[in-house]
Amino acid sequence: MIDRREFLGFVVFLGLCLAASAVGGVATASSVATWYQALAKPSFNPPNWIFAPVWTTLFFMMAIAGWRVWRRDGLRGARSALMLFALQLVLNVSWSIVFFGLRSIGAALVEILVLLLAILATTVLFWQRDRAAGMLFIPYACWVAFATVLNAALWRLN
Repeated sequence: MIDRREFLGFVVFLGLCLAASAVGGVATASSVATWYQALAKPSFNPPNWIFAPVWTTLFFMMAIAGWRVWRRDGLRGARSALMLFALQLVLNVSWSIVFFGLRSIGAALVEILVLLLAILATTVLFWQRDRAAGMLFIPYACWVAFATVLNAALWRLN
């Protein structure tokens, strides 16, 4: 059973992740139906409908992972892990802005490589503190690794 403080902590983590998702969604919405549709795409490009449910699930899993680390060690005890968590959220939003908002595929490729490194570092630090939290980040790391390959293919084709 979780107490009120722990529940409010989860709400904060979920709110942060959903806010990041919303900002990324706003940046994406302006280009998905226009610019992105006109790009040459690789054969492994997923259909557009898959992105919303995948990202919603991943952001929810991120929130749980961050909350678990905070719940276990607190802000002070997990400072480095939670700072990386915040950094990867900012980088996640930044990628949407660079790729879809600025329509800069090459710059987005550089940015997503940095994002992937931040996710991997966060995964390791989370795993060291709470194995379940680390495991919750693995699908996210895999999806962003796939997105990195996709970004590279889009850069090469366009």
